[in-house]
Amino acid sequence: MRRALVYLLTLTAPLLPCTNVLVTKGATKHGATLLSYTDDSHRRYGELAFRPRMQHAPGTLRDVIDWGDGRFRGRIPEPAETYRRIGNMNEFQVAIGETTFGGRKELHGSGMLDYGSLIYLALERAKTAREAIGVITSLVKEFGYGSDGESLSICDPNEAWILEIMGKGKEDKGAVWVAVKLPDGVMSAHANQARIRQFPLNDPKNCLYSPDVIAFARSRNLFKGDDKAFSFCETYAPWTFSGLRACEARVWSVFRRSAPSLNLSADFVRGDVKAQPLPLWIKPDRKLDTRDVMELMRDHFEGTEFDMTQDVGAGPFQCPYRWRPMTFKVDGQDYVHERAISTQQTAWSFVAELRSHLPNPIGGVFWFGMDDTYSTCYVPLYAGLQSPPPSWREGQGSWNAFSWDSAFWVFNFVSNYAYSRYSDMIQDIQQVQRELEGRAFSHQEEIEQQALTLYRQSPQEAHAFLTRYSIDTAETTVVRWRRLGEFLIWKYLDGNVRDAQGHVTHPPYRPEWQRRIVQEKGESIRVPKKSEP
Repeated sequence: MRRALVYLLTLTAPLLPCTNVLVTKGATKHGATLLSYTDDSHRRYGELAFRPRMQHAPGTLRDVIDWGDGRFRGRIPEPAETYRRIGNMNEFQVAIGETTFGGRKELHGSGMLDYGSLIYLALERAKTAREAIGVITSLVKEFGYGSDGESLSICDPNEAWILEIMGKGKEDKGAVWVAVKLPDGVMSAHANQARIRQFPLNDPKNCLYSPDVIAFARSRNLFKGDDKAFSFCETYAPWTFSGLRACEARVWSVFRRSAPSLNLSADFVRGDVKAQPLPLWIKPDRKLDTRDVMELMRDHFEGTEFDMTQDVGAGPFQCPYRWRPMTFKVDGQDYVHERAISTQQTAWSFVAELRSHLPNPIGGVFWFGMDDTYSTCYVPLYAGLQSPPPSWREGQGSWNAFSWDSAFWVFNFVSNYAYSRYSDMIQDIQQVQRELEGRAFSHQEEIEQQALTLYRQSPQEAHAFLTRYSIDTAETTVVRWRRLGEFLIWKYLDGNVRDAQGHVTHPPYRPEWQRRIVQEKGESIRVPKKSEP
């Protein structure tokens, strides 16, 4: 018997976006650290942010522009040199993702630096994940933290860390934080709910934290127990129904697919805050590779009680998406739609492949995709990339106007058209998706061997080779995706479906949907039998 749900009033709280999966090198088939991230927003334009390595004269100032709303927030000094950044990965194979958990509203940050600016600043100044943590926390100490509560995934070829940070409110522009290194051989995930509970207080090799993370909580009467019992999550971002059902449920789905042997209960993610919480990390049943992580990011809770393709909200063609708002009320009762990893409002996502056994320009691959993870196609962008692909680059097109020259709009054209007859069109999309991603993976070893040979002779030639390959692959993908969109319109025009020979056919609704129509309309659409008067 299920326990009663608590904090039902929090159904009206915002259901936040973004999902990260982290896999340590000891848990992968090829010894790579893997990090995935979805940037989910109804108002975010998908583009590849790229910044070259730069030298800065003394006194040079850097504008801080809010990642979310584009607002100017202030200026900070630039160091003498900043590193090349390819999206959320830099030339030294440091990659960073995030999810916003919000936390206690009275503690939301009031300082200069928002979480997105901190990500980019860290990537431009750090050669390792541990250095990136130092950059973020030192900048926050100096200039203040200006966002809600955040979970940051910070990875390099050898280490994977989760950093959780919370502001101190309007009176203090600083922040409290804790960073935990994942043990090698495990994986973790987070999805808009703080996840670090108790942590080691005397293990700086594996755990770092702000000196006042516990003392500040005591000063605000948020915690009264022994230091060893302190839980960052339960203190600064207490569990709520929406935090579990819309957020932790995504972590549960990653874990249940990666380690079915654990048979993790769904009680906690149904919304029962008194149930057994999910662990911070697990050991997967088998070692994973880059493609496995891509597939983990393609999830609508298929095969579970939360399966978004099965209820009436999916419509006759099993569309696993629910238009906003996510919460609604019927006859005075609150209800909520499920929130899966794959979602229509993803602007862009990535899977970062970070490998220590190869030189940085070759070892780091930023597999980048536009729009919904389920229907996107990831393209390989190497850490040696010297310039971004034209259709994908920052400033190519905009949120305010459709353009065939923008990868973001081309991918959205295909996915949005597919929503009208999803169960059929997604099969055509996946065929092209697997064709292109499969080709990239099948060529990966050959491309990297060529790059390695060039690198030993001339690193500059290797950079040029990887840049050409990355750009060619990305641009070819956009062209192929546009052709896919044209094919879908031709094949499914006016609700018809053309067969392999191009003949128009009229497949009926699936039987279970026909029964629902009969249940709804009943007698008004019934055709009398011949024997009836």
